[in-house]
Amino acid sequence: MNDISELNDSNTPISLFKENVKMFVNKRNWIKYHTPKNLVQAINCEAGELSQLLLFKDYRKEDIWNDKKLLTNISDEIADVFIYLISLINLLDLDLSQAFEKKMEKNNKKYNTKEFNNGIYYKK
Repeated sequence: MNDISELNDSNTPISLFKENVKMFVNKRNWIKYHTPKNLVQAINCEAGELSQLLLFKDYRKEDIWNDKKLLTNISDEIADVFIYLISLINLLDLDLSQAFEKKMEKNNKKYNTKEFNNGIYYKK
């Protein structure tokens, strides 16, 4: 695994995350528990923990950044969601970049800027 101080979104390929999560899971012999259903449920649990941090709060970005404990907790829960998502991607042998690109193409057609702009949003 790379030195954590070297990693950032600008220089870290998705493949690094996929390999690190795969090694983590394999070293612990957890692959037998990583079924699609279990991983989706784990993602939901972690997303729920993230949601709970913000429940009945109306934090602004500055509020979160000024509260280091809250920022750390939010970052940890986001990372947990991401780790389980990467585990699901690994299990299903998906290419996240291709899935992202295909979905963004669909979204650009579905939510064109003439109909969906300045807070206007509805499903066709």
